[in-house]
Amino acid sequence: MESAFNAGDNAFILVSALLVFIMTPGLGFFYGGLGRRKNVVNNLMASFFILGAGMIMWAVIGYSLAFTGNTLGIVGSLDNFFLMSITKDSLSGSISEYTFVGFQMMFALITPAIITGAVSGRMKFSALFIFIVFWSLIVYYPLAHMVWGSGGLLGADGLGSLDFAGGNVVHISSGVSGLVLCLILGKRQGYDVTSYRIHNVPFVALGAALLWFGWYGFNAGSALAADGLAAHAFLTTSFATAGGLLSWIFIDILRKRKPSLISACTGIVAGLVAITPAAGFVPVWSSIIIGFTAGPICYYVIVFVKKSLKFDDALDAFGCHGIGGIWGGLMTGLFASPAVNAAAGNGLFFGEFKQFGAQIAAILITIAIAIVGTLICVALTRLFTSLRVEKRDELIGLDLSQHGENAYPSFTGLD
Repeated sequence: MESAFNAGDNAFILVSALLVFIMTPGLGFFYGGLGRRKNVVNNLMASFFILGAGMIMWAVIGYSLAFTGNTLGIVGSLDNFFLMSITKDSLSGSISEYTFVGFQMMFALITPAIITGAVSGRMKFSALFIFIVFWSLIVYYPLAHMVWGSGGLLGADGLGSLDFAGGNVVHISSGVSGLVLCLILGKRQGYDVTSYRIHNVPFVALGAALLWFGWYGFNAGSALAADGLAAHAFLTTSFATAGGLLSWIFIDILRKRKPSLISACTGIVAGLVAITPAAGFVPVWSSIIIGFTAGPICYYVIVFVKKSLKFDDALDAFGCHGIGGIWGGLMTGLFASPAVNAAAGNGLFFGEFKQFGAQIAAILITIAIAIVGTLICVALTRLFTSLRVEKRDELIGLDLSQHGENAYPSFTGLD
């Protein structure tokens, strides 16, 4: 519903868009630090190329498919192809439609970038580029419409599930797609016998800090106004993230007697992911529970389940984002309250099952869309190129084989 333009709301969402933008380069540093020295340029490039490709795609067709019109509740229309019919005077609520276009564009950038962590170290850059283009078209834009678009199948006009800032749209979709893609690619050379060491801990900390900083725009900005709900989401984001950080540290102390910075950074991401769907729907006190419980759940999957099932999710895109997103969606159904947001139903904690059931159904549908969509994207990508680099290229590293660059040209030690 349109309302009068509000300069304060508009400024707030523009700043929030900038915060979300910095998350994609931040993710590059996070992944770059976690990976091996010979692949750091490739890990960074995997995030940076999306800034260019994703922005152009959003302008040409992405925004229109996600937020213009409605086709069977699954996808939008082409009415705003190349952002036609939008002017500086167009409104989206109390903000300029251009502002809304820019804000949502940043979500369309960070989401496919998450996938790249699962396949680090063995996927051709050309194949990754083509895959991300198809994945945005086939998975992200329709899913964004289904959850947030007018008449969407999973949102308020359909199933009635809640996703404040992207639990389904961003994290479950990318995490599950990353898992499927890494299973198709297979393990890295020597995965079962080689010790994969984190090559740059400060890079990981820098990336985690940028992600946390940007996430305030991600969650608080999703209120789409500079109001009390935005402040509420700001606080739930803070407390859940703090809970994820501390719970991961506590687990480290119990298991290893020494808390590591890497664990703290991973706990930060787990807490951030888990609160994303719930940030504007649950009471502030519940965000602490969500964050503290997300830590051990993601930890268990990353440390034990991955080892037991022997899949090579290189930088734990599924373990953090897929599992964290699923947990956050369930917690939204548990703690949602109309006292926080009139769009929410009472969660299971408050005695009603309907909202919790809607969350479960939306999560299952999102998982199915991500799996099927990824398989289709892989098939389409293989029409143009093979997915995996040659063994020799993988052994010398993707920095040299894919980009002709060396992140540390003066380094002569062992990898």
